[in-house]
Amino acid sequence: MAKTGKRKGMSTGQSDSLLLLTAAIWGFAFVAQRMGMDHMGAFGFNGIRFLLGALALLPFILFMSRKKDGREVLMPPGKLFIWGGIAAGALVFLGASFQQVGLIYTTAGNAGFITGLYMVIVPVMGLAIGQRTSKGTVLGVILAVIGLYFLSVTENLTMSWGDALVLIGAFFWAAQIIVIGKLSPLVDTLRLAFAEFLICALLSLGVAFAFESTTWEGISGAAIPLIYGGLASVGIAYTIQVFVQKRAHPSHASIIMGLEAVFAVLGGWLFLGEVLSFKAFIGCSLMLAGMLVSQLWIVKEPKERK
Repeated sequence: MAKTGKRKGMSTGQSDSLLLLTAAIWGFAFVAQRMGMDHMGAFGFNGIRFLLGALALLPFILFMSRKKDGREVLMPPGKLFIWGGIAAGALVFLGASFQQVGLIYTTAGNAGFITGLYMVIVPVMGLAIGQRTSKGTVLGVILAVIGLYFLSVTENLTMSWGDALVLIGAFFWAAQIIVIGKLSPLVDTLRLAFAEFLICALLSLGVAFAFESTTWEGISGAAIPLIYGGLASVGIAYTIQVFVQKRAHPSHASIIMGLEAVFAVLGGWLFLGEVLSFKAFIGCSLMLAGMLVSQLWIVKEPKERK
């Protein structure tokens, strides 16, 4: 594990603080997404917020394209970038769509914790492409599944429709992370993010045009959730994560980013009046423990065994 201290001009405290800000922005975004549904459909909301997020990345992309210090990989758009952007954008569209529709039927807190399961799902899905796993992944999955049972499964052994949709979305978020992990060393990260957000926006707007009725009155009513969900959550927070997580301690980053779900519960309580039952609280605690164990154990174990 890397030593504590400064990394590339940024102290540990600064990087941790910025990651905490990112986790808070993403956590409270679940509240904005739920509030936006009071005024417009799920696909219209996603289409506009991801379009705003893509546009928010343009200034950063233009700034980075002028840098000549060699720290960024700035390849001209090619087949890998185009098809990679389309694939990642389609996965973002599917993950965001299941999540957004699920929020109609579940709470912001539930959606935050269930979406956060991508942290456990990623290493499990990685097995299918030959990646090694760890004992921490197995333990994390067990804790997360037990936690999900306490949070979402009823006495009749059924799961609410909203929780089930968000869970499906978590698998697409995990797949998107794996795809980005393969592409990010080969193409510019910010340009790839712009491409995937734009693809997601276009697909969402296409579905909204075909199946929803989006009005200017609805867009106006959802203006604040759209601005927060687009500019802050998609644009600003993602950019912070891209620049800071490379410089942060892996263990710190894992713990702090896991707090996104906690902020979702806090935001749901503050702004939507959502209250966790004791059973749901136990479930959330076990799921958070599973996420952290899965991530931290991977950090501690050697990368390769031969």
